[in-house]
Amino acid sequence: MSELSHPETPGKSPGKADEKKEYQAPKGNRREMSWRGPDGNEHRLEVSAEWLVLRKKEKPAAEIFHTYYRQVEAKSPRPITFVFNGGPGAASAYLHIGGIGPERVYFEPDGKLPPPPAKMVSNLESWIEFTDLVFIDPVGTGFSRVIETEEKPGDKEKKDPSKTVDEKEYYQLNRDLDSFGEFIERFLSKHKLWHVPVAIAGESYGGFRTAKLARRLQEKHGVGLIAAIAISPALEWSLLNRSDYDVLHSIDTFCTMALAAVYHGKSRVFKMNQSIEDIRSQIELFASRDLAHVLVMSGAHAGQELEKVLTRTADFLGLPPDLVIRAHGRIPFWRFARELFKESRLVVGFYDATVTAIDPFPDREMHEAPDPTLTGIERIFASGINHLLRREIGIETDRIYDLLSMEVNTTWKRDDQKHAFDLNVGATDDLRFAMSMNPSMKVLITHGYYDMVTPYYSSERLVEQMRLLPEQRQNIWLKHFSGGHMFYTWEKSRKALRDWVKGAF
Repeated sequence: MSELSHPETPGKSPGKADEKKEYQAPKGNRREMSWRGPDGNEHRLEVSAEWLVLRKKEKPAAEIFHTYYRQVEAKSPRPITFVFNGGPGAASAYLHIGGIGPERVYFEPDGKLPPPPAKMVSNLESWIEFTDLVFIDPVGTGFSRVIETEEKPGDKEKKDPSKTVDEKEYYQLNRDLDSFGEFIERFLSKHKLWHVPVAIAGESYGGFRTAKLARRLQEKHGVGLIAAIAISPALEWSLLNRSDYDVLHSIDTFCTMALAAVYHGKSRVFKMNQSIEDIRSQIELFASRDLAHVLVMSGAHAGQELEKVLTRTADFLGLPPDLVIRAHGRIPFWRFARELFKESRLVVGFYDATVTAIDPFPDREMHEAPDPTLTGIERIFASGINHLLRREIGIETDRIYDLLSMEVNTTWKRDDQKHAFDLNVGATDDLRFAMSMNPSMKVLITHGYYDMVTPYYSSERLVEQMRLLPEQRQNIWLKHFSGGHMFYTWEKSRKALRDWVKGAF
């Protein structure tokens, strides 16, 4: 194990006092480890965990913590993939030790949580088999922080606002994207990797970042991509917001809820344990044709046909017909989560509707039960990432590893200078632009079938609306897996994801 060194400021003699000495980030660490691949062979890896300094007006502004894995014995340049999560406010630990890195936290084969303490195991499905990996923690997450400078008497009068840095400055749409672009550009320069194939992979809001960066990295940073991988992405913000005056959110979530009803044996249309491939086309056809027509016409679509469609909707969802009729077919996923097992006081998870938990407040009007797919996993990932970084890799820091910062999430702002009436924020246009700029880039979009927050059908519809040429359409791949938002915690899905992604490299 060797500690990372920090070179002296160029042009200065070691030991010479100089108040303008180049800023030094905290010390990281580097070590070698072995990883046994699916072929049974041992591979030597070098892992380094350290901070890279971002700048503003050539002054140190922020420290981005990242973990870099590379295969030591590789004879030819291997691809490198930059990986990040979403939130906004999420560190990269979820993908890092959930499904992609060489080591992962243990989950039951079906993704269920094991009892504490968390256990780390070798990840046979790691992407390190076919690409080197860099896991990035955005500012305000993980160990990444804004650099705070000490103020001296009189500094406030002299301070130039354009050169000062506020941590919340990075909690903005475009500033966040700029920081990722700067990080990737500086990382490639530092490690002399401008000649290797580059890919990016992001989850959830990170999928939104992926689509945006596919264009930005080419336009602003000179980085062309071989692949852009969006995992459980939120490509268009408008589709996340339920409204009585729009239909798309209701259609997209309906498909996921209908699949969840089949999984739990609640569907009155399909039998339990029917394969998703056999039934999803029927669900999607009903959603986009019958249900969509009723939602668009609403009260104007009265009579027996309206009641027939809404009753059929209830059958798909496994809910009482009177509940669906009163809601005019617009069942929000949080109500579905509470109503599906209301008689037994169970609620299903928002991010993975196969998971259930006891509702502690069954008599209250609003949904106040803990989401079993969020409240339980923090202990697993927090314990796992701290063990990996502090004990196995040897990072020495008093900083708390921010796994999911709600301060970042609630402070997040738009900084795109759009008119107040322009409420559409999306990344699909950027993806279309990027594919036009780089016709050889592969785009991979994937979801878990039981994720009600970023439902798979949204991406299915968006891709069909991108108006791609046939040769472009061949380079955009869609595939979905059993599980929820983090479907890679399911053993079969993690293996299938690895095999599918490997085909793009």
